[in-house]
Amino acid sequence: MGSRSTAEATSVRECPECRAPVPVDDRYVGWCAACDWNVDPGAPDPEPGRIPAARRRLAHAYGEQLAAEMEQGGGRSGPVGRDAATVSAFALSLLVHGVTVLLLVTGILLIVLGWNTGVQPVLGALLLGLAAVLRPRPGRLPKNAPVLYRADAPRLFELIDEVGAAVGTAGVHAVVVSAEAEAAVTTYGLRARRMMVLGLGLWEILLPQERVALLGHELGHFAHGDTRRGIVTGGALKALSTWFYVLAPNRPQGLMDWFVNAVTFLPRWTAYGLLVLLDHLTLRASQRAEYLADVSAARAGSTEAAVGLMDRLLVSRAVGSELRRESAAAQMQGGAAGREARDAAERGLWDRLAAHMATVPEHEYERLRRVAARRGHRVDSTHPPTHLRRRCAAAGGPYTAQVTYDEDRGAAVAQELAPARATLARRVIRDHVR
Repeated sequence: MGSRSTAEATSVRECPECRAPVPVDDRYVGWCAACDWNVDPGAPDPEPGRIPAARRRLAHAYGEQLAAEMEQGGGRSGPVGRDAATVSAFALSLLVHGVTVLLLVTGILLIVLGWNTGVQPVLGALLLGLAAVLRPRPGRLPKNAPVLYRADAPRLFELIDEVGAAVGTAGVHAVVVSAEAEAAVTTYGLRARRMMVLGLGLWEILLPQERVALLGHELGHFAHGDTRRGIVTGGALKALSTWFYVLAPNRPQGLMDWFVNAVTFLPRWTAYGLLVLLDHLTLRASQRAEYLADVSAARAGSTEAAVGLMDRLLVSRAVGSELRRESAAAQMQGGAAGREARDAAERGLWDRLAAHMATVPEHEYERLRRVAARRGHRVDSTHPPTHLRRRCAAAGGPYTAQVTYDEDRGAAVAQELAPARATLARRVIRDHVR
């Protein structure tokens, strides 16, 4: 795969605000680099609701402060430690799960001891159902996506192991391949085996060393820890969110609605208060873990690759629309010609996607960088703003690559991914990716 395109617009127009020249490219937003005119048209509204708003406030408070600390420390920091906030968050999470256990036990007792009453077993069944919804769940391997194990893709797992060693952790037990522009790590099963989700929509548009940086970032989450990803604290956050929405007030239409809203008022706001408290105790550590994962990406693949990866993430939102366009185009014809067109579309899908994304001009990357800096935490509270992540990835650097992704390795990994690529290309073309 070649280097990122530096193609620029072939014509310019005059900025209506400052009269500076504005590149014109019909595929992308026209904007002015001199005064930021039209740099962020149609900015999305933040996610509505009290909980997302509270998280955005906390994330904004921590973002700049943590970035400054990372830069001063040169990006050198160990795993997220068991400080007072982390211990308090763990204790609060256990308390939340204790309520779930109490619901479970109470439900069983109501069913067993009140069987002859008729009413108590119904109430007990409701409590059991609520406990089932609130319980922490171990992750599972997806049933509808290709899953690779070490025997299926030894060179890919060798690469993951090497990157893991570079960032100070072990590899994974399974790789789930998806069509989306995504990547993630988590655990699955009662034994908490490690799993990596590798989205071809992202993997295929990356340069070789950017792929190493991507693996370094994801494995960095294992190396540095993130309490919000764990089954205890993560499960408690989900349980409190569920409580808050289950107890949400109904629009009063009668005396009963007023009564129910009054009865649920205190529990609802207790759940909200505990959720904000748990967010407060964990969000700083989670943001810090994200910054540390970016440093891991730089150490594994190089600073240049880590920064390039972040730029690719900015444009990855266009991958879904491009795949849908490919699917729609392949579905236009019917009969034998249509089948041949779909077969051809499947065979070259990922190569065409990579070629299309390689034509994104530099001025569009720059626009998206400025948009990310403007929006900050207003839209996404789970990740620090891209401009802060770029700064922190370079902290203590520049880093040279500890793991290289040469042509031989790339060809071997591509061959191992070929069956998954074919399966997912067929789904994209035949089933319309959503």
